[in-house]
Amino acid sequence: MGTRRFGRVNWLGLYTLAEREVKRFLAVWTQTVLAPLVTAGLFMVIFTIAIGPRRGDVMGVDFTTFIAPGILMMTVIQNAFANTSSSIVISKVQGNIVDTLMPPLSPMELVLGYMAGGIGRGLLVACAVALGQWLVLGITPHHPLWMLIFMLLGAAFLSGLGMVAGIFSNKFDQMAAITNFVVTPLAFLSGTFYSVQALPPVLREITHYNPIFYLIDGVRFGMIGVSDSSPWKGLVIAVLATAAIGALSWIMFRRGTRLKV
Repeated sequence: MGTRRFGRVNWLGLYTLAEREVKRFLAVWTQTVLAPLVTAGLFMVIFTIAIGPRRGDVMGVDFTTFIAPGILMMTVIQNAFANTSSSIVISKVQGNIVDTLMPPLSPMELVLGYMAGGIGRGLLVACAVALGQWLVLGITPHHPLWMLIFMLLGAAFLSGLGMVAGIFSNKFDQMAAITNFVVTPLAFLSGTFYSVQALPPVLREITHYNPIFYLIDGVRFGMIGVSDSSPWKGLVIAVLATAAIGALSWIMFRRGTRLKV
């Protein structure tokens, strides 16, 4: 154990778990990287053709440019969530989750290892989508550091949420229900395709309780320089939300919730 640990951290085990999660999605890159890129492109084309000519400018920028950051971030969070949730659910269904739980990995190391895979997939997809938007639309980030920070937080938050969903779900249909009735509505109703200023006051207030709204809004600020709320406020909420979901994942791993029979 002394050769694998520095202090109380099993660095070799943590690295191995993270490497496994990254190699897992790279092995099927046509599904995990290429497919989201095509989907994001289709969203851009459909909304531009169907709504763009009639919509006009939104917050001082044309409609296509306005929705580009939202589509990018939506793709990031969906893939980060899918990576961790599918990994855990598949291991539970196949009965090999014990191979991950038996090695000398602490609950925090399990959280960080799974999260590394989700963040890696989310950022890889983000680079692909951002490159496509630059080539087609000529969009270059106004505030690259803000954009990177919010993409990292978004991928980390949804990776944590994916772990919670994966641990809770014992079957694929339970996982699909969480994806369809929780993750997808939160992503679509977070200002991805519109400014929340256009919503009625009640819906606008409700939207501000959705942490994904601040993630999308933060990326929009970093990418095109406009936003519905202060990026500093969004940063604080995103950090707190990510820490909270990470803590919940840690608790569930520590207790073996729906993992140990």
